[in-house]
Formats: sequence, C-alpha cells, structure tokens
Amino acid sequence: MVWVALQRMSTTPNFKSGFVNIIGRPNVGKSTLLNALMGEKLAITSSKAQTTRHRMFGILTEENHQIIFSDTPGAIDPAYKLQEKMMGYVRTALDDADVILFMVALEDKNEYPELIEMALRADAPVIFLINKTDQNKGSQTLDKTTYWKELYPDLEIMTISALEQIGTKDLMDRILELLPHHPAYFPEDELTDKSERFICAEIIREKIFLNYQQEIPYSSEVVVTSFKEEDSIIYIDAEIYVERDSQKGIIIGKKAESIKKVGMQARMDMEEFFGKKIHLQTFVKVEKDWRKDDRKLTKFGY
Repeated sequence: MVWVALQRMSTTPNFKSGFVNIIGRPNVGKSTLLNALMGEKLAITSSKAQTTRHRMFGILTEENHQIIFSDTPGAIDPAYKLQEKMMGYVRTALDDADVILFMVALEDKNEYPELIEMALRADAPVIFLINKTDQNKGSQTLDKTTYWKELYPDLEIMTISALEQIGTKDLMDRILELLPHHPAYFPEDELTDKSERFICAEIIREKIFLNYQQEIPYSSEVVVTSFKEEDSIIYIDAEIYVERDSQKGIIIGKKAESIKKVGMQARMDMEEFFGKKIHLQTFVKVEKDWRKDDRKLTKFGY
C-alpha cells in the first residue's frame, strides 16, 4: 500500500517535493510557523527560549506536491553537551535543504551574522522571514525590512506573523515556486517522521515549560516508556527526568498538585491529537547532570 501511494505520487506530472528547513535563533517563532504551515499543531511552543531540542519534520502532502518542513532548535553558542547536539541538528538542516527559511523576529538586530552567511552559502535558495509583524508599531516593519536589505542586498525578504497567520499564504506560494520537481519522499498519509511516543513526550515537556520557571524546564527530559493503544483508549506511561532531588520536589509540587496539573493539560492535548481517551501516568526521576553526559544524552535520543 505504501509503495502504491509513493508510486502514484512519483508518476504525477510536474510533482514537486523537497525539504524546507526553518532556521533562526531561539524564540523567533520557528515552531509556531511549522504548525501554521502544516495546519496542525505538531511542534511544541512556549514563550521560553530553547523549547525545541530535536529536529522535527512536518510532512504536508497534497495532489501535486509534498513539502517536508523541518523545525530546528534555535541557533546558540553551545554551553554544554545538550546544546552541542542541538546545534548539530541546525548544521544538518543547512546541508540538506531544498529551501531555507531563515527567521528573525521583528525586534531583532544582526546578532548572528555567521549563521546568516552560512545559510547564504548553502546550496539552496533562502527566504529571509521577518516574523511577529503583528507586534508592528508605526513603520517598524518597513524600517526593519530596509535595515536587513541594506545589510544583505541579495536577500529575498518576506514579512509574516506566524502566530496570526499573516503573510503565510504568500509564503507558501513562494515555497511552491522554489520547490524542486521530485517524487515524494514519504507516504501520503504520514504527518511527521517522529513516533507517537515522541509526540507524547514533547506534549508533556511543553507543559513543563509552561508551568515551571527558572532552570526547571531546561533541566527536564521526558521519556515515554509505554504506549498501549486499544480501540477507544491509549494507555501511556511517561518518565520525567530532572538533574537534582530538589528539582524533583518542585516538579511534583505540594500534595502532587503541580505534576497533576501537567498531567491533566498533557492528557487533554493528547486526546485532541489522537482522537481517543488517554490514560496517562507520570513518574519523576533524577538523572544527575544528564545534559552534560554524552552517554545519557544518547539514552535520551540526542
């Protein structure tokens, strides 16, 4: 069945397919853009920087094209092993792109010139996106467009608001113009390259980012240890790892109220995503200094 679907898309005249990779510093709205272009929430989002840790594909297949959108972690100067792994995903995304979407926020200045130069040297067309134009004041959007154009005269610049989906239709039209003619890479019914367990772990991790402050979200990792699906319900067990015993206490909270809130919010999102009832159990464990340990990072899938 998979082969038949791929063969049908491969023989469609003028079929286009390719990897559209989203690059930028933390918190510019890359995951929000992926969700907007996909028309479905796949990538987790929060107002905190470095929410995205893995590279994730969103696969959009229509009659005459298949776009593989790639969300990447925000580009940073790595301070520890986890961030080194995250930056590895960014470099790979520059290497295998058919189209690069380089995102900045409306208020941004030229703080990452090396990354922009790397994108411009890549073997793919670059669309430079100024995001968060819904926050525009006066002539700010026009002024910032002029600012970037003066710095990089060869840039193709578009302005958008991923959150409000302003300019995203024009962006999609431009992507389709640049997309190469190629057979589909994935079966037409695939939505992402990530597993159901990964999606569930990310949903839980998003709720941790939303509900806790300071270092807690960054010190946390989630692993789904059991995913058992029945006709009308899915049973899920998940382990939340932190680096210190004190963080474990904060995650659980007084009378377990904090972890119950995270579980309830995560369960609601999972039920919406899977269209089934969810029975979710969470367990909090300590894995000392896991962000700095190659062996532990490998264990967690980095």
